[in-house]
Amino acid sequence: MNKQFLANENLYLRAVEPEDLSFLYNIENDPNLWDVSNITVPYSKFVLRQYIEASQSDIFSDRQLRLMIVRREDNELLGTLDITEFHPLHGRGQVGIAIKKEFRQQGYASQALKLLCDYTFQFLQFRQLYAYIAANNGPSIQLFKSLGFKKAALLKDWLMIEGEYQDTYIYQLINKDQLSND
Repeated sequence: MNKQFLANENLYLRAVEPEDLSFLYNIENDPNLWDVSNITVPYSKFVLRQYIEASQSDIFSDRQLRLMIVRREDNELLGTLDITEFHPLHGRGQVGIAIKKEFRQQGYASQALKLLCDYTFQFLQFRQLYAYIAANNGPSIQLFKSLGFKKAALLKDWLMIEGEYQDTYIYQLINKDQLSND
């Protein structure tokens, strides 16, 4: 069994540290990400500092988990990976990922998401992970499909993006599917 769940040769996932405040402030306050993250107002540094201080980095206590995606070679912060809507009884959680623009399309998101899947399925014993993805978000759809997520549902007019309602897919990865794809 793999005991190195949150790292590979290129990157590692770690808990949020107080030093990440400025990075989180920029990610959370990027209006280009608000459409898909359900954020409707900017976050202050004060609120984000409280979040960091209050987080126990324990998905069972917090009912969510935020991990920082870090490049090994230089400890550069690349993005964040979140599990929200965690339901221990049902063994599922919603996945969200944000990669800084200059690091997109370089394989980091795929590697980070693979690490998260391995960790949640093999160590935390999740039954499934799922993601809401706007139907016109080709790169995200490709990312999740490349790791075995399957389209489970279509939600009509689900997200308001740039002033227009967009259809949204739910992509789902069930543990038995993931394990058979290794």
